[in-house]
Amino acid sequence: MKKFLYFFLITSYCSQVHGQDAEKPAPAPWNFAAHANFYFIPDDFIILPVFQADKKALHLEARYNYEDVETFSGWVGYNFKGGNAFEYTITPMIGGVVGLTQGVAPGLEISLGYKKFEFYSEAEYLFESESIESNFLYNWVDLTYSPKDWLWLGVSAQRTRLYQTALDIQRGVLVGAGLKNWELTTYLYNLGFDEPFLLVTVSVSF
Repeated sequence: MKKFLYFFLITSYCSQVHGQDAEKPAPAPWNFAAHANFYFIPDDFIILPVFQADKKALHLEARYNYEDVETFSGWVGYNFKGGNAFEYTITPMIGGVVGLTQGVAPGLEISLGYKKFEFYSEAEYLFESESIESNFLYNWVDLTYSPKDWLWLGVSAQRTRLYQTALDIQRGVLVGAGLKNWELTTYLYNLGFDEPFLLVTVSVSF
């Protein structure tokens, strides 16, 4: 009788412990994305890679050749997400910049979606360490329409020091397509103006 009682108590305890372990929620996964931006500009060619990592509200990002050539920036931010028919992701960030250009930059990434339309913007204001006169506002804005889930087209605008022309803001059109977790988007800026250039962006999420 004692052996049966011991066996019953041990079995009950093990079942309770197993049940508690089964009820523990799985840890939130990391979501990663990598982008390669290829700038085909007159008499030059520049690659601008970007890597992003998200876990729940935490957002991490690394960029190269963004604020300047041979310049790296690292970012940390917080994701505010929500919506149903109207979806939004708003990510305020703070970044450090080192290389040919150095400084500190607050930034903001915004993604808004409604039906087949999407608005995307990434902006930062760079406070350069060497001179206050070198402070600069960067901004990249896309407005797209998706006739199909795998196809989108729209308009874009950029303000950057990576490539400057007589226009303060580089403006253009875009067309993109996706397959599974891959995306390819082609931008044509300054069409009909002086010094047009091409930007091709390849993205993968995993």
